[in-house]
Amino acid sequence: MRHGWRNSKSLALIIKQAISHHFFIMNRPPKILIVAPNASSKFGGESFLPLKYFQILHSRGLPVKLIAHARNRDDLRELLGGSLKDVSFIEDTVFHRSVWKIGSRFPSVVRDTIFRTLLNMVNERFQARLIRSFIAAGDVDVIHQPIPVSPLAPSGIHGFGVPVVIGPMNGGMTYPQGYGYLESAKTRRFVALSRKLAFAINRLLPGKRKAAALVVANERTRRALPFPEHANIITLVENGVDLGTWAQSATKTLRSLDKPFKLVFMGRLVGWKAVDITLQALCVARAAGEDVELDILGDGPERASLEARVAELGLGDAVHFLGFQSQAECAKRLENADALILNSVWECGGAVVLEAMAMKLPVIGPDWGGPADYVDESCGVLVSPEPRDDFADRLAAAILRLAGDPVLCQRMGEAGAEKIRTEFDWEKKVDRMLDIYASVSAGTT
Repeated sequence: MRHGWRNSKSLALIIKQAISHHFFIMNRPPKILIVAPNASSKFGGESFLPLKYFQILHSRGLPVKLIAHARNRDDLRELLGGSLKDVSFIEDTVFHRSVWKIGSRFPSVVRDTIFRTLLNMVNERFQARLIRSFIAAGDVDVIHQPIPVSPLAPSGIHGFGVPVVIGPMNGGMTYPQGYGYLESAKTRRFVALSRKLAFAINRLLPGKRKAAALVVANERTRRALPFPEHANIITLVENGVDLGTWAQSATKTLRSLDKPFKLVFMGRLVGWKAVDITLQALCVARAAGEDVELDILGDGPERASLEARVAELGLGDAVHFLGFQSQAECAKRLENADALILNSVWECGGAVVLEAMAMKLPVIGPDWGGPADYVDESCGVLVSPEPRDDFADRLAAAILRLAGDPVLCQRMGEAGAEKIRTEFDWEKKVDRMLDIYASVSAGTT
């Protein structure tokens, strides 16, 4: 009996080791299915993340497929070319159109929470057929759901007989003190209610609870998960940098002090980006005698009011609204800039910060949220958004510090680029995700 127990124990150990090394012994990486209906290059933000995973994995010749929504077909055809053959589409239905039509009648905060969740649930209903067909054909070892990145967004991807990886997620943000004006009392009550509702829906749709791995960008996001006690929570930064697009090959030329100090803002023109405060800071810096200019790359609902504010402050010659720009166009703008400024007060990530660092630019950013995770004193200046009353003055002091010291700008730019190469290169991020795929496929996590 004892001898038989030892034999069974040895056999179990042998089986476990064989499973753990299966994908490496057989020289076969796991077959990946990325599920991201909103995958698109047109809208930036989180919609671009699944495309980077797919593109890099595909470029390495690895077995990867993508499920996206048919509304993005033309965009993906243009972006992906021949690799589009490995993309399957959820076709638009009356259910999609009905949810979208009804949701469009509500304020954005309602549309982006309640109706986006409903639309995701509709997508999951139709994508399940595609997932089952791939699994039946032996084309899937791991399902990866990289978006939505919200830690509270429910997932209905479960019960397919293969491990599911969700993330990296990023969220759990709050506004700093003094910025409550950016959302109405009604909105705050609605957000609080929607978060409670999200916890309830996560009990009904147990995709996150049953996932093989939940990947989070930071501790703040871990705390915001509906299942913070999950057995396999892994930390991996949400954003990465494509060094094929964002890179300065040569050392940036030292700016002459008789030349304007050129700042760039990149992002959507929405209230919580606090571009109005950036304009105030610019006005203070110019009043102190520094010739500072600002290029604004982006568009959004606040553009008209910001243009009016520029005229009101007499900054018409110093501030240039350039609208939405492609990544390649933004990279060209950064080549001729001296620093990036982003003082957003609700920024979970902040990919533009990393992109500017890759272009050897120092960053002026908020000591709050995502930018504070990326920037340190070696590569930029973090400015606390609290208290609100003199935030613009502190930003102006940061602008004046960099504008008056081109050597410091150059040193920070070089340090930021090195940090990107070692910590935020998309290729290295994909390497880490491949480790996660392999571990959940082998059952070792």
